[in-house]
Amino acid sequence: MIKGKSRFAVKRTACGLGLFTLEPVAADKRIIEYIGPILNAEEANKKSGKYLMTIDEEYLIDGSPRSNLARYINHSCEPNAKAFRTGVRVWLWSIRNIEAGEEITYDYGKKYFDDFIKPSGCKCAKCVKEISDAGG
Repeated sequence: MIKGKSRFAVKRTACGLGLFTLEPVAADKRIIEYIGPILNAEEANKKSGKYLMTIDEEYLIDGSPRSNLARYINHSCEPNAKAFRTGVRVWLWSIRNIEAGEEITYDYGKKYFDDFIKPSGCKCAKCVKEISDAGG
């Protein structure tokens, strides 16, 4: 990677904005950290919002600052990345090879899916393809 050059680009997607890698990423590699202030459960309940990443039963990361590029990673029912916790840090890791120019995605989990995505319909590539293949 060239020093000072970003490895990522934020681009428009069917879901709004998404995070794309500008370089290939091999399987099982650390991609990016999900950063932001750490909130306890009470603070998170008062704040609410869609950029809260669970660390454990008591703490969450408020990923809403725009400096958190990982906030642009969209949900997918066929993700190419997965979130892993290390202490109070959360990292996104590739679960397969990701090509340069490809959107980085991960599965947000059942609760988030049911609360935020399902009511308006999933717009990930897999679900959009299934709808178009079914003639919908």
